[in-house]
Amino acid sequence: MAGQQELSGPDLTQGVALDELADGAMLLGHAKGEPVLVARRGDEVFAIGATCSHYNGPLAEGLMVGETVRCPWHHACFSLRTGEALRAPALNPVPCWQVERQDGRLFVREKATTGARRMAAHAATTPDTVVVLGGGAAGNAAAEMLRREGFSGRLLLISDDDSVPYDRPNLSKDYLAGNAPEAWIPLRSERFYKDHGIELMLETRATALDALGKRLTLSDGRTQAFDALILATGSEPARLPVPGADRPHVHYLRSLADCRRIIAAAEKAKRVLVVGASFIGMEVAASLRARDLDVRVVAPDRTPMERVLGPQVGDYLRKVHEAHGVVFHLGQTVAAIEDGTARLSDGTTVEADLVVAGVGVKPRTELAEAAGLVIDRGVAVNEFLETSAPGIFAAGDIARWPDPLTGERIRVEHWVVAQRQGQTAARNVMGQREPFDLPPFFWTQQYDAILNYVGFAERWDRVEIDGSIDAGDCRLAYQRDGRTLAVVTMGRDRENLEAEAEMEARVAQGG
Repeated sequence: MAGQQELSGPDLTQGVALDELADGAMLLGHAKGEPVLVARRGDEVFAIGATCSHYNGPLAEGLMVGETVRCPWHHACFSLRTGEALRAPALNPVPCWQVERQDGRLFVREKATTGARRMAAHAATTPDTVVVLGGGAAGNAAAEMLRREGFSGRLLLISDDDSVPYDRPNLSKDYLAGNAPEAWIPLRSERFYKDHGIELMLETRATALDALGKRLTLSDGRTQAFDALILATGSEPARLPVPGADRPHVHYLRSLADCRRIIAAAEKAKRVLVVGASFIGMEVAASLRARDLDVRVVAPDRTPMERVLGPQVGDYLRKVHEAHGVVFHLGQTVAAIEDGTARLSDGTTVEADLVVAGVGVKPRTELAEAAGLVIDRGVAVNEFLETSAPGIFAAGDIARWPDPLTGERIRVEHWVVAQRQGQTAARNVMGQREPFDLPPFFWTQQYDAILNYVGFAERWDRVEIDGSIDAGDCRLAYQRDGRTLAVVTMGRDRENLEAEAEMEARVAQGG
């Protein structure tokens, strides 16, 4: 996480000329010691806090779309009119300021008072009891959005984790690297859930789902009835199917508890073997190099992440890691793990007193499948994220939904997608019938290399490259049949936002 922005630009309490702000333009300034963003849309001028409430990104460097502004770092979206966080990953609003016009100048005055949360449009059909099953990105976002949308009934958030919902992307990045304190990791405090009437049930699993009778059986033997259910059970790491994979120095990274164990092991280790060149694997490699450990990566791929990003970006990331001392064993797999060593498929033996495996995840669909819900390499949902059972929704890693951009049913295992699906599912529990049609977005940070990806291209036949990949200043468009399905940028955050907005416009126009 970055620190707060330094104050720059004009003191907006002293006023600026209105004609300096064109229609559709934004201006960064400050008021009463806080950074403020002023934006003009037609004859209206808005003023909101200039710092994103997610990781403190600079909103003035973002993109204005309609009456919203989007953060250039991780695509959080805020209302210019109210400061409300309209889309994850930001969960908190930014301040909203009063604007006054006088003699051709505009002045930022006092902070506007926060209005009451809007009530659901279909309050008459609001369920009495809603259960959100899963305390990850989708589940937490769904529970929060239900309250934000005015749901006043009983709300349970059931999680098999032992911690309150937390910032999972940070586990493989700054927290694992030792650059972020654990105080940054929880998304909310326990007090937050109490204050918002969210019954948070930790270390609790659902063992059975009666979809017709709308009842869950829990791991402690209790049953819980519901009127609406949001399934957000997420994924679990795929396990290494090799001898020695159950040894105590072999770890997987999914939960905060997992990360704590890896950090404890890293304090005693000298040589690390990362199995898999996935995003998790590569981020873990970078984070453990930051702890000055000897790191090797073994993966069957020719280049890291070639299947997702293609060989050009994969080669660039490999070079970045090698420049930081990481050694790769590509085109290889782990054949066996012993105490202090691992044997690779080509017979090579490497020393490793810590092994971290990142070889993919599996969606946790067992409960839904046993309940008779339609399964299609995930839990099948419609455009409103509703499953084959009325009143039961699915969001996050388990959900396979109809994507209007590709025209295919897809399932995506990304944090921001899960959060946004949780928010959409919550609104639809409230009867809003909002389709989930947003292009997926994710980011990765490995050392100083930051990559933003928007859209979804499982297959492509052409990649248009603008700029220099090796310089970390580029835009790549992944295309199939002449249509851009995904855009990757490095060093061009605003262009990634523009690509996202362009994809949204295409969906609104019917593809």
